[in-house]
Amino acid sequence: MTNGSSRRGTSRRARLAVLLTLLIAGPAIVHAQKLDFAIPAGTLDTALTRIGRDAGVDVVSTEAGLSHVPSRSIGGRLTPRAALEALLKGTGYRLIALDGRSFRVVRAASPTPASERPRPARHDPPRDHSGEGQDIIVTASKQSVPLLRYPGSLTVIGDAPASGASATSDLAGAARVTPVLQNTEFGPGRDKIFIRGIADSSFNGSAQSTASVYLGDVQLSYSGADPSIRLYDMQDVEVMEGPQGTLYGSGSIGGIVRLTPIAPALGMAGGSVTAGVTATHHAETGGDIAGVLNLPIVRDVAGVRAVAYRTRDGGYIDDLGTGRSDANRIDTVGGRLAGRVEPGGGWRIDLSGLYQRIDADDAQYADRDIGRLARRSAVAQPYDNEVLLGSAAVAKHWDSGLELLSVVGLTSSHGHNVFDATAAATAAMPRPVAMIYATTEAKLLLSQETRLSRTLANGTSWVVGYTLLRNSDAENRALGAVASPAEIIGVTNVTKSLSLFAEGTARLLPAFSLTLGARATFARTDGEPSFRPRVSDYVEGRSTRRVDPTVAFSWQLASTLSAFGRAQTGYRTGGLAVAKGVGRVADFQSDSIKVGELGLRRLRRGETGLSLTTAVSYARWNAIQADLVNRRGLPYTDNIGDARVEAFEGIVDWVPLRGLRGIVSFLQTHNTTNGALSDSSSPAHRRLPDTPPFAVTGDLSYHWRVGSRGATLLVGASAQRVGRSVLGTGDLFDLDQGRYSTLGLRGGWSRGRYDLSLTAENITNARGNLFASGNPFELTTRSIITPLRPFNVRLGAKVNW
Repeated sequence: MTNGSSRRGTSRRARLAVLLTLLIAGPAIVHAQKLDFAIPAGTLDTALTRIGRDAGVDVVSTEAGLSHVPSRSIGGRLTPRAALEALLKGTGYRLIALDGRSFRVVRAASPTPASERPRPARHDPPRDHSGEGQDIIVTASKQSVPLLRYPGSLTVIGDAPASGASATSDLAGAARVTPVLQNTEFGPGRDKIFIRGIADSSFNGSAQSTASVYLGDVQLSYSGADPSIRLYDMQDVEVMEGPQGTLYGSGSIGGIVRLTPIAPALGMAGGSVTAGVTATHHAETGGDIAGVLNLPIVRDVAGVRAVAYRTRDGGYIDDLGTGRSDANRIDTVGGRLAGRVEPGGGWRIDLSGLYQRIDADDAQYADRDIGRLARRSAVAQPYDNEVLLGSAAVAKHWDSGLELLSVVGLTSSHGHNVFDATAAATAAMPRPVAMIYATTEAKLLLSQETRLSRTLANGTSWVVGYTLLRNSDAENRALGAVASPAEIIGVTNVTKSLSLFAEGTARLLPAFSLTLGARATFARTDGEPSFRPRVSDYVEGRSTRRVDPTVAFSWQLASTLSAFGRAQTGYRTGGLAVAKGVGRVADFQSDSIKVGELGLRRLRRGETGLSLTTAVSYARWNAIQADLVNRRGLPYTDNIGDARVEAFEGIVDWVPLRGLRGIVSFLQTHNTTNGALSDSSSPAHRRLPDTPPFAVTGDLSYHWRVGSRGATLLVGASAQRVGRSVLGTGDLFDLDQGRYSTLGLRGGWSRGRYDLSLTAENITNARGNLFASGNPFELTTRSIITPLRPFNVRLGAKVNW
């Protein structure tokens, strides 16, 4: 009995030792165990999921855009870690081993603070990431700041199709699903973009934009309309609410929008083709096609990535005067080419180019007295917009977290517009002579920025640099008979500026960080009329010297909860502009803004749970620049007065169970304007243009896996409500717009390299007025509207390789 007991005790001790060994060394055993892998080439998200499933390990990542990165085939007998490292080689991503069973994939150039904990991978397509965890890095801040510690309001939009927007959308399309963005509806290439209700006017002219748009680190435009770049092959879109005077200088009083293209992958070849066809109720059919090609030149050292696309937005407005049905067709063709070289030692060289041309057959408006989708014009009103960009950047990254970036960019854009200026028929002149008003715009923007930054694991970060800028903005105008319109006065503005900026964040307490920054700007704008006016009451040159400070804080209340606050300023340069009348020019002054905001941000950890961001802000906007038109329909620019803007915004993102997700975004604003022009409006219209007091969007989606081959099905629905807004300040613009609701549905199927999608928008065929002036020469009729696109359905497909 004693011997038996001893043997049983020995056996128990042996089993306990084995158990302890497995508990302690088990992860290392799994880590080192070699398995047979046969992973086909495809995309990085699919390949990572396949390796994790086959090896029984967890592979997590919070990086956007993995579904766009081509992956090589992996085969042979390898450890899970070796398989993952082989897969990521040359992709711009790296592997972090959390333990023997868990790995995290991060961007190779992004520092990863040791204090940040991993979270499970997301299994749904990337979309608005405002609630996606501390690992998301805010790159638009020109420092690598985790989202939880960023002291300001920010929206990051991922793949447009996942958020209910069209796969071919531009920023105007993104504005329909993100209330913090607003836009006019003159048409792609002529739309103005506004952020958080900071809107100056509904018309394009000489005033600098209130929101600057950047492609990577290069500014796309300085004044006038957003170029409406199609969002193909974009990693994400960051909307940083403003003003951003410290980091981005003039023209960012509302904020900035940063488009980040997917960078070339240096380790493998790959690409994709996307195509779709769109059918619109009682309208012309449209379509789109795009291709992406990624090619390494020297494996893991140099490579190129090319994007080309062509889209057609089918017309849906009939012009009874010219006899054309579905007259407002829009064709867009464009592409991008990017090259990257990583010679080693932390150096990186990027070269990129962009070209896009938009051709619209006619204007986008209707006349409610004639029909919901019809009007009567004497002549067609086509327009075109062309943009060309080239940039070069050199970057150096040190292991200490220090990073140097120097980038130069050149953007050229041209646009032509034609408006029907024919006088209304009268008894004395039943058939008036057809007249047109035509404009030609030419812009050339040269910018160069060099900055040095550093981010440490303890939450300290700083950036210091300078920016040089030269912008030329010329406009010529003509008015008269169709065959021979006479030139009338136009203007050219040339702005040169030098800015020095610095911003730093220090963690004063374990949970509290303080941010201080300032930008000193030395600028001069010189204006010149297209020919000598009759009255020379203008200033040929204007100098600007100013400092724009920033004070902000971030207070981490819990592991996933933080409060933030920010006070900052911004301005826009003045210049020369067309004045009231036909043959005059005049100068307009700089305007300035001061904004304070307080907010709360909660991030979700894990696959399920609630995240939210909410903020309140107050702005004082003085000497507002506005591009306007007179009662004859001719444009002019002036300082129209002051405004106070109060805003309350939020986004709630809830995943109650795996695969089911609901998002609600809203913006509520209250603003009042004062000044001689504003006082001529009725009390209900004394507000900034194109900013509804309340706008909200909602999205609900569910996805699940089917079958043994990893196919995924997705269904979703979206809704939008836009309140009443006004066309502009002044009694001429006392026109209501907005007050409409839309509903959309979508479905999708994906497996491996293949994706299919079906999207339906405006399924109730709602009748709404997006924008009340498609032709300024018909403003006085008070019946012009810009209607919603009728019910439309897009069937799309995508193939990756």
